[in-house]
Amino acid sequence: MASKAVYLHRDPMLKKRDDFEDILEERRHSSDLRYALRCYTPVLYKEITPCRASELKSMVLQSDQLQYVINQVSKEMGRTTEDVQAEASTILDEMAHRLQISTIRFFAFTLSKIFKTLFRSICVNEEGIQRLQQTIHEHPVVLLPSHRSYMDFLLMSYILYTYDLSVPVIAAGMDFMGMKIVGEMLRMSGAFFIRRSFGGDKLYWAVFSEYVKIMVKNGFAPVEFFLEGTRSRTAKSLTPKLGLLNIVMDPFLKGEVFDISLVPVSISYERVLEEALYARELLGVPKPKESTSGLFKARKVLSEDYGSIHIYFGQPVSVRALAEGKVNRCQFNLTPRHIPRKPGEEIQSFVNDSAYRLVRAQEENMVLKPWVLLAFLLLQNQAAGNKRGMSLDELTERAAWVRDLSRQFGAFLHWPDQVPPSKVVSSSLSLHRGLVRISDGWVQLASGQETPPGTVPSEEELLNQAVVVLSCASYRNQALHVFIRPALLASAIQAASSNKRQEVYNSFSFLWNMFSNEFILCPGAAVQDFEEACYLLVKSGALQINQQEILVTERGRRTLTFLANILEPFLEGYQMVCRFLCEEATEGLTEKQFVPAVRDFIIKHLLTGRLRYAEVLSSDLQKNALAALLRLGAVRKLKGGEEQGALKVNKVMVNSLEDTLGGKLPTQKALVARL
Repeated sequence: MASKAVYLHRDPMLKKRDDFEDILEERRHSSDLRYALRCYTPVLYKEITPCRASELKSMVLQSDQLQYVINQVSKEMGRTTEDVQAEASTILDEMAHRLQISTIRFFAFTLSKIFKTLFRSICVNEEGIQRLQQTIHEHPVVLLPSHRSYMDFLLMSYILYTYDLSVPVIAAGMDFMGMKIVGEMLRMSGAFFIRRSFGGDKLYWAVFSEYVKIMVKNGFAPVEFFLEGTRSRTAKSLTPKLGLLNIVMDPFLKGEVFDISLVPVSISYERVLEEALYARELLGVPKPKESTSGLFKARKVLSEDYGSIHIYFGQPVSVRALAEGKVNRCQFNLTPRHIPRKPGEEIQSFVNDSAYRLVRAQEENMVLKPWVLLAFLLLQNQAAGNKRGMSLDELTERAAWVRDLSRQFGAFLHWPDQVPPSKVVSSSLSLHRGLVRISDGWVQLASGQETPPGTVPSEEELLNQAVVVLSCASYRNQALHVFIRPALLASAIQAASSNKRQEVYNSFSFLWNMFSNEFILCPGAAVQDFEEACYLLVKSGALQINQQEILVTERGRRTLTFLANILEPFLEGYQMVCRFLCEEATEGLTEKQFVPAVRDFIIKHLLTGRLRYAEVLSSDLQKNALAALLRLGAVRKLKGGEEQGALKVNKVMVNSLEDTLGGKLPTQKALVARL
């Protein structure tokens, strides 16, 4: 690694963010019916006339690209073009939205009632709304919200209707379409339904991509989809999926529109409705099927307090500006534009880099509440084995310390400074009282059934405790993007064989590479992330750095211990996956069988008290660990023959990785070179 200055970064504390306005405030003091029936005249792209669903369907079915694919499929399958055309029409009928203003008004009225019951406030950055209004008028717009709850797409449409902006058309999974009545109402409020996977269905892909591209090119309404592809059950940002982003960028790359604006939107929940549901899913309890009856059974949530929501509309990102100097669009002039072509390496790299940049933009504008910081402290305290928990005074003092550290690192923290810290902490504990137990001024995570001293917990007791731990971890995870780079550096300093800068970087690079499926770490940015982490820890007074050495200051020990502890559950989880693959009979094991098998293995170890972190039971962590091992070549999937899809484990390499994750350094140097 080149030893250059690390002090070139813009101070994150200087970043200006917009103020918020509570849109429920007006709803609490005026008629919801009048609000739903008010005059609705949204800004339109270049003043175009909105397009009816039937007209949109005709445009898609008559497009040159779809006609080309229909002819191709007809020849390949030996079917008449009329037959294939009819199938395309059926696919489109199943997929297409049928946006109707009457349904929008119904949802506006109903959601006003529900939101006022569930939430204390829904806060929106109005400057972001003004930027979006201007952008919608000038360019086709694609909205890219973060995805942590079913509420996300309802909130987005509700907010745009509130501010008299065009309600978006939203990519939704087929499972929602199966909900009687509700599915059709979602369709009439702008949802279009797509399969979770296309399985190489050329016609379906052509209909879908052409439908989305025509909506983008003509700017009838903003197109909305979730870059992560699915809800994050852990509240960590997921590795972005590139399919839809490829599609929406295509009209610009082919010169069919001057520009497209991508708008990252960050939705932050003080308390998530699906909190316990997500934790159980991560422990292997199947996700309940989306159904209307299930929706009505969930009415009991209306009696709960879910705190506040903050929605931050980020700066619109110009695809034209993103592509400048990175993509040569002349390549699209070499073949007729209606002929589908697989994106080349240059385009794939550009789309991938753009996706990571957009997810990072979402992360940076996530609003963090005090409970997020308390979750760090309560989880670390439990892992340290403090049976009694922490005193309220100690928790308050440490929370104020983490608050100051997170602000130095650039966190978008919503901590009311005019309120005494003790009251802020008490209020947060009260909102999340289902996850904590407070007794005689001491606080600890709730543990369900208390295990008598000296007895081994049962599997049921262990899993009940894991639900609480994973629920609490999901709040801590909201702030991981703030701490992860300094945390990787803190762990690297602990693991490195000396304080030499190059040795520390080698350790950092190994961890960065190992965890790049776990956290949003932009491809190829290890050196940049190392320098950012150095800058932040020098700025906070935790480190002193010169050209050759990285030295921990006296005051920095507390900071580095806190940061290194953040990474510990992930290190232990990855070590357990490696141990499972080395110790258990994995012959013929498929990816689908892997998660239940490794879960049983980990439960055995947890019950014997050999592990510190119940978080290692998370199926998300286990899948990410396997994905990392597959990427690094320590495990591979067999192709062809009877063992199709089975995992082939290189036990020597997996064992070396486990040792290195455990801090056994003799293997680390060789592994860094290898990775």
